[in-house]
Parts: sequence; C-alpha cells; structure tokens
Amino acid sequence: MIWSRLSPKRPAAMELCLNQKIDLEQLCAEKGLRITEQRRVIARVLSESDDHPDVELLHSRAAAIDPRISIATVYRTVRLFEEAGILDRHDFGDGRSRYEPVPEAHHDHLIDVETGKVVEFVDPEVEALQRQIAERLGYRLVDHRMELYGVRLTRND
Repeated sequence: MIWSRLSPKRPAAMELCLNQKIDLEQLCAEKGLRITEQRRVIARVLSESDDHPDVELLHSRAAAIDPRISIATVYRTVRLFEEAGILDRHDFGDGRSRYEPVPEAHHDHLIDVETGKVVEFVDPEVEALQRQIAERLGYRLVDHRMELYGVRLTRND
C-alpha cells in the first residue's frame, strides 16, 4: 500500500495512491533473461503480491500454483532477479530478506514492529528535506532508502 502526502483527509495528511503492478515477466524479457515456466510462476507471484514476501512465503505461494517448484529454485530465482535489477531485497529488521519488484517511482517504508506489516508511503516534504540535508552537508543526493519502524498509536481490537 502506498500513501502520499496530498490531502488532510488521511492521518498525518497521507492519502492512498493506486498501486501500479509491475510485470516482472515483461521485465525479464526486456533484460533478456531466460524465463522457464517455474520462473514465470515466481515472477507472477511477486508481481501480484501486495506485501513484501520472504522466500518462504514466496515459495508457499508459488508451490500452490506449481508443486514442482522447490525452495532452492525460489532462492536462485530471487537472486537472479535481484542481480538483473528487477527485484529489490529489503531487511526490515526481522531477520528475513523480503522482496518487491523494483518500483517505477520512489517510495519509503514504515514497518510495524509488532505485526511486521509494511506500509509504503511518499512524502514530498520529507524528500525535499533529505535533499536539503545532503546539500547542507556538501552533497548532491543521488539516491536513498528510508525505513521507519513504529508501533500503532491506537489499537483496532
């Protein structure tokens, strides 16, 4: 889920943005990667994921479609996709590498430390502040990755 700082209607002036799905199969073709049927299934599962699955969850989802897919195949495939620059690996502090297709647009992450839920967001003020900090320190910002860790202010029990 991606949030953007656009409207005061949402908490902390955040507004839900539509998540555009990234077609990893198409990216594989564009990168000239050989796409086996098992890689196609794994690419499809990643493309359709609304979360940031780890290898075990990705394997579970892919094996539900094609039981012949082994966990070793999933590990090799995510490594291949990562090396090809079409898959991002994240370490959100829970000891597991989690994955998402490389997004077309930059976003940051807020991780709920109690549930592991990952909220994607964009905030133009934060982006501008990061550029200003880099410039004040004598740098031109070329890239960054921001991960915030928190607990919900209110419980929805």
